[in-house]
Amino acid sequence: MTSEEKRIILARYRLKQAEESVDEADYLLSGGKSPRSIINRAYYGMFYAVLALLIFEPFASSKHAGILSYFNKRFIKEGIFPEELGRSINNAFELRQRGDYREYVELSYEQISPFIKKAREFTAQVIDYLETTSFINK
Repeated sequence: MTSEEKRIILARYRLKQAEESVDEADYLLSGGKSPRSIINRAYYGMFYAVLALLIFEPFASSKHAGILSYFNKRFIKEGIFPEELGRSINNAFELRQRGDYREYVELSYEQISPFIKKAREFTAQVIDYLETTSFINK
């Protein structure tokens, strides 16, 4: 197996993780579960999609902030994706950070429920980009 074939397999795996995470967020919301858990899964859906993109980029980072910074610089500022996608993942990251790491923070369903749709759109646009640029086959 070539290194290119390995990258394609890994990208597809990351996209599967992205779609599963968004499905999990939707399931948690429909079950009235914790908004903290819902935003976590929605954010990770978007994050895994970004990781799929970065497989084909000359960039590596172990920090979420570094990955998001590169995504915004490379894919949003260069106009590959609309600014709304950058805002979506950045806002989801901030809500997840607040919910996961700050004490006494209560997130509401009104705050987090729009992110399921945003995460689906985010993932769909990343998949479309990877397919139309022939990084992965349809």
